[in-house]
Amino acid sequence: MAVPTRFASRQPLTAAELLAAPVRYPSPARLAAPLQVGAGVKAREAAVSLGLLTVGDLLEYLPRDQRETRSAGALAAGESATIVVEVRRIATRPVRRRGMRPLVEATVADASGTLLATFFNQPWLAARYRPGTRLMLHGRADGRGRFTVQTHALTDDLPTGGGPDGAQAGVGHYPVTDGISSTQLLALVREHALACEDAIEPLPAALRRREGLLDRPGALRSLHFPLHEGAQEQGRRRLAFEELFLRAVALELRRRRHRLSVHAPVLDGARELTARWLAKQLPFALTAAQSQALEAIDADLASGAPMQRLLMGEVGSGKTVVALYALLRAVEHGFQAALMAPTETLAEQHFQTIQRLWGSEVVSAGLLTGSTPASRRAGLQRQLASGELALVVGTHALIEESVQFRRLAMVVIDEQHRFGVGQRAALAEPAPGGVVPHELHMTATPIPRTLALSHYGDLDVTELRELPRGRQAVATYVCDSDAERQRAYARIRAELDDGRQAYIVCPLVEESAALQARAAKTEYERLRQGPLRGYEIVLIHGQMRAAQKQEAMARFTAGAAQVLVATTVIEVGVDVPNATVMLVEDADRYGISQLHQLRGRVGRGHHESLCLLFGRRDSPRLRALASESDGFRLAEADLALRGHGELVGTRQSGRDDGHRFADLSRDQELLERAVLRARVLVDEDPGLSAPEHALIASVLPTIVA
Repeated sequence: MAVPTRFASRQPLTAAELLAAPVRYPSPARLAAPLQVGAGVKAREAAVSLGLLTVGDLLEYLPRDQRETRSAGALAAGESATIVVEVRRIATRPVRRRGMRPLVEATVADASGTLLATFFNQPWLAARYRPGTRLMLHGRADGRGRFTVQTHALTDDLPTGGGPDGAQAGVGHYPVTDGISSTQLLALVREHALACEDAIEPLPAALRRREGLLDRPGALRSLHFPLHEGAQEQGRRRLAFEELFLRAVALELRRRRHRLSVHAPVLDGARELTARWLAKQLPFALTAAQSQALEAIDADLASGAPMQRLLMGEVGSGKTVVALYALLRAVEHGFQAALMAPTETLAEQHFQTIQRLWGSEVVSAGLLTGSTPASRRAGLQRQLASGELALVVGTHALIEESVQFRRLAMVVIDEQHRFGVGQRAALAEPAPGGVVPHELHMTATPIPRTLALSHYGDLDVTELRELPRGRQAVATYVCDSDAERQRAYARIRAELDDGRQAYIVCPLVEESAALQARAAKTEYERLRQGPLRGYEIVLIHGQMRAAQKQEAMARFTAGAAQVLVATTVIEVGVDVPNATVMLVEDADRYGISQLHQLRGRVGRGHHESLCLLFGRRDSPRLRALASESDGFRLAEADLALRGHGELVGTRQSGRDDGHRFADLSRDQELLERAVLRARVLVDEDPGLSAPEHALIASVLPTIVA
């Protein structure tokens, strides 16, 4: 940013003159002014596509990096580079080719040397870029003293420092799209540089001092105009802290207000049904992690405040047992309980698993999905409304207006990230008197700590990292050759001959001309007639009718079918201990967490199991799966590879909860400090009534809906 100077002079103001100068107050209206990109329609459309609608949007647009400028005298032949130079001479030169405008040639120089820069189809630049003008040029050198300009911008306000050869320390390099260049964006940022001073500071001065943070105008200046190495990162971290802190304050306030505004049934009675179930019906001993989870749930249920807990754990760590305990605690107190899953297949699997787990205990339960016949549906709705039905498992059908509960006290939402925000809230709407059910959110995809803090800060988190005894490690291999495919089929045949079963997963249901990937229907027919001929194979995918899926799954679960060819409808909830092989076609089309879930369908019995991933051997995701079996560490790797938004499905109900400045793959320590400071602030001033917190209160409604 330019240093203030005396009127009509280049002489900078002294410190005393700066102190005596009139105070300039921020004007947020200037930041809200529409961004004028230029005359070109394409450039304006490109700016809109980047979300750059106002001056404030522009100044909060994060540079990708500080691209080092090159010195003019050091450019190699064919090198594309950015240079900062001064115009020495400039003139137009006619072009013999008919229809072409005169080109502009300028002798430009820095401390290291001189170049002849050529501008095409812009003859007016000869009048605009007079000798003495400083320019930033991006283009290609020919190695013989010529430089073909691709983009250019005035840079009279660039700092005059730099290396000994005249190269500048760096210039902002911005993410772009077709129609607008990074150089054009930098020129716009420099045009509106003074508007950085109009940024309103929401963080109290005491907090900034304790955390060693720049003020907001200073952070924006450092972001775009760093005066020293590390200044840009310093500005980004300050803005990232603000982003994380304000979100943490909003989540903490929402958590506390929810608990104060409503209450839930107190479920603190002695264990009766659950004690019998744990002692006599559960076919295995609880792990230490499961026992700790039950204790945490009991404490929540006895408090009178609605439980808001997120249960996440490793594949096969026993989340369903913990969820069933929570459901049965409500049932044994005379209340109703519901478990909602995102797909019919998963809901059906949960219903079967729950019935198997509670053994001979008699609990009235039902399954309600979109495919439930009308007569059966009506009966279930009557039983729920009367309270006769104690427990229901279902899909989105549970939140239809026609479904009413008499005494709902416990809600378990499985794979909660696959529901919209409104869908999750619909099942737990307050009853008359402000009574709401307790909520247990469950996910089979471990969430990195940073995501849990930033996106689920209003939930208590329980982790299940310990696997039950007897779970087998699954050997994982990446395959990409025909020879490996033949060996894979030979291994599957050997497993089937030994009485085991196998999954084969494809990314598509049917073949597509646009997508070169294996389709479940085609593979089903090919395997039946080729490599797995003579074995019993069933097919399941999302386009099948519910009855067909149920029949296919039932045959495979019972062992009547040896191979299940499927799409990812079997990603979670399917438990067949006899299955020992998982083969995934076109595996590099899936994310790490999805592949880990698919791998988790095998290794559930006492037999050695393997997972065969067919895809690119150099895929970072597949290499991670082959070398790591811990779901929590894989989640961290997935975060680093893909970013936080894609992992948690933050686009919900029309909102995007992504961060503009924070990078959760490297800002964990910053996030933890922000969360800690947010909780301290809410403890000290829960109403945000202190004058220094007024600006925080004003921006919170836009952060967390």
